[in-house]
Amino acid sequence: MRQGFIRVAAVTPKVTVADPAENAKKIVALAEDAAKNGAKIIVFPELCITAYSCGDLFLQETLLREAKTALIAVAEQTKELNALLFVGLPYEHLGKLYNVAAAINHGKILGLVPKTCIPNYGEFYEARHFARGMKQVEETQFLPELRLPIGTDQIFCCDQMPELRVAAEICEDLWTPQPPSIAHALAGANVIVNLSASDETTGKDRYRTALVAGQSARLLCGYVYASAGDGESTQDVVYSGHNIIAENGTVLKEAKRFANETVYSEFDIFRLNAERRKMTTFEQKSGNYVNQIFHLKSEETTLTRFIDPAPFVPGSKVDRDRRCEEILSIQSMGLKKRLEHTHCKNAVVGISGGLDSTLALLVTVRAFDLLGLERGQITAVTMPGFGTTDRTYENAVKLIRCLGAEFREIPIADAVRVHFRDIGQDETVHDVTYENGQARERTQILMDIANKNGGMVIGTGDMSELALGWATYNGDHMSMYGVNASVPKTLVRHLVSYYADVCGDEELKEVLLDVLDTPVSPELLPPEDGKIAQKTEDIVGPYELHDFYLYYILRFGYTPSKIYRLAKIAFDGVYEKETILKWLKTFYRRFFAQQFKRSCLPDGPKVGTVAVSPRGDLRMPSDAAAAAWQRELEALEE
Repeated sequence: MRQGFIRVAAVTPKVTVADPAENAKKIVALAEDAAKNGAKIIVFPELCITAYSCGDLFLQETLLREAKTALIAVAEQTKELNALLFVGLPYEHLGKLYNVAAAINHGKILGLVPKTCIPNYGEFYEARHFARGMKQVEETQFLPELRLPIGTDQIFCCDQMPELRVAAEICEDLWTPQPPSIAHALAGANVIVNLSASDETTGKDRYRTALVAGQSARLLCGYVYASAGDGESTQDVVYSGHNIIAENGTVLKEAKRFANETVYSEFDIFRLNAERRKMTTFEQKSGNYVNQIFHLKSEETTLTRFIDPAPFVPGSKVDRDRRCEEILSIQSMGLKKRLEHTHCKNAVVGISGGLDSTLALLVTVRAFDLLGLERGQITAVTMPGFGTTDRTYENAVKLIRCLGAEFREIPIADAVRVHFRDIGQDETVHDVTYENGQARERTQILMDIANKNGGMVIGTGDMSELALGWATYNGDHMSMYGVNASVPKTLVRHLVSYYADVCGDEELKEVLLDVLDTPVSPELLPPEDGKIAQKTEDIVGPYELHDFYLYYILRFGYTPSKIYRLAKIAFDGVYEKETILKWLKTFYRRFFAQQFKRSCLPDGPKVGTVAVSPRGDLRMPSDAAAAAWQRELEALEE
């Protein structure tokens, strides 16, 4: 439960049709197993106390009495479990029969939530037995000495974790145009449980999965779907126990069908709440909902959900290729519009032989192709300086020629030496002035060529560099349109690799692959034995770590301690925890100190859910203090 994580389980017992006492035993045993596995919210299927497929036996007084007795037994026998349970049963109230979900916690039945939408089509004939559930919560005489709340508008709130708010709907409710879960979410519920008995037909599983995932995305919630399985009557249909756990559009766990498999995962409640806070169109209103309080002993949640070490990069090649094509299209269409609007027929790109400038040139070529302009109208400039190596120089030259841009070479050493003389800089002192003087000289050259040609300077810097402030202010930091401004470094590599795969030009592919194999470097210090002496990741840290930090800081507003915890899981066996913490401190220090550079960024297209544009996703004061975050980081060492 620490840091907002709560473990959930979707459980399918092998029921015996019309035998509540036997089913109660199985429910208790499975609930105990789920609790031992750390589950704090445990969801069973629709009508699991009797079985869903009882037919007209639901009208028998004996079955209904036995179902109530079984529910009491489940409550009493699970009172030691540190969990909130949901089980399904038929229940008579004021002369009508309802299909309800009972919420149980520490031996207490907290409330009954009735099914709203009663299907009576195809193989379903529930209206023969059940009435539509009431919204407004009222009291029902469950036992002579026990009155319980019944109604759909109930939210179950955790006393020890107030951020956790759970609501229930039942099977068909989700399949309708206006599911009750919409109202539940708008009233503040961030976990929806669904007790279901969805029979299996060909292809239905894919639709069901999409439905659950989609609802969790639409409502910015965690969704637990527990469905009936083996044990139900197969007189006319078969139930597969297709249990699904989803969070904000992502399926975290899905049961193997026809196996009555219990599935577990963890919801990140703080993450869901952060998403809702950020989305101003998600307007919550409590309405007439009644809060029912439940209790959980606060315990550490062991995380089993996958923590992706590369959150910006899709895992499968198919998804990754699709993402790369989409991003390249966004970048090139953004530049195309800017060129059209300014009536610009020339673009100027500084080419270093590194990843970022390579991607910028590839995007510029695409934009020119879209406009029907000759690639020769792109002026690609290589500007060798004190740190340029033969490898990067040769790759720059080959790349420009393969793509058909105009090649220009303008060495900067002489001009920089004159500048050093003018400002009194000793060339043997390789300090920040030595480095930035070169970067600004290159930017001046590009800007002046653009003026001379009536062109536009295309920025090459990526989002990871901007987050760290790894850019020379008014040097490579500045351009007239920054096509890479919202592309993280970990994704830049895949974009260039994708282009190599699909370009259909073996010579170009060979150059791109060698660029990918070259260490990331600004090449502002003299080479050592002809090789790059200045490797960026040795100075500021691994980009895969920084991109991980960047994603969770900006996308979800996670705390330093939570990011540190997730990073230790994601990079287990790759980096020691001391290394992770060291670079996390570096990230926060640089991120706050360098905001002034991001406050005056050139225009550039947003390509993903995270961006640092001062006009869009990151409106942060340039002089904001990092003290609160630093205190938390310091506490991690204790």
